[in-house]
Amino acid sequence: MTLLPVWTEQIKYLVGIFAILNPLGAIPIYLSLMADRRPEEMHRTALKASVAVAVILTLAVWAGDALLSFFGIGIPAFRIAGGLLVLIIAIAMFDARTSSARHTDAEQVEAEAKNDIAVVPLAIPLLAGPGSISLAIVDAHQAGGLPDKLAFSLGIVGVAAIVWMVLRLAEPIGTRLGTGGLNIATRVMGLILAAMAVQFMADGMLELFPGLSH
Repeated sequence: MTLLPVWTEQIKYLVGIFAILNPLGAIPIYLSLMADRRPEEMHRTALKASVAVAVILTLAVWAGDALLSFFGIGIPAFRIAGGLLVLIIAIAMFDARTSSARHTDAEQVEAEAKNDIAVVPLAIPLLAGPGSISLAIVDAHQAGGLPDKLAFSLGIVGVAAIVWMVLRLAEPIGTRLGTGGLNIATRVMGLILAAMAVQFMADGMLELFPGLSH
């Protein structure tokens, strides 16, 4: 395989990861949770959340296969299940809302009473929830060998850095884009995710039932 297709695949994986993290869509929730906090505290929270996202998804990349093997789950079945979960999240994004698979009202109420929300619920499950973890595991399996997984892990760190920048600039971004702009961005990312989810499920079905390809 030539270098260009390899990097094309890596970029495709990382675009999917960024789309499902959807930091732009998380801005309204982030600002509501950080209301009346000092700017220094908001910046510290954004940094901690982004680091947590990088750690969580990197762990998924390297430990995902072992975890699936431990439970006796094959990658084809996980592709179908993960694709279904991602599709549910994508459908919620079409409506410009946060899926309950990522963040529930009960978690919102609990978060408002906490002093430190960086890891829970901001990093997980709002950003790096079940959908993004599933996506990282499937993408890492498709990436193949050690060099590709290393490149993918570095890419995830880069995506986490972008998440940090978005959260760091949450107030000016939210003001500039407004509710309509943020909703449009969320719907576009939802469309990308929906297409990826269908592809995941189709690939999983073809692996489980090879006869479907004839």
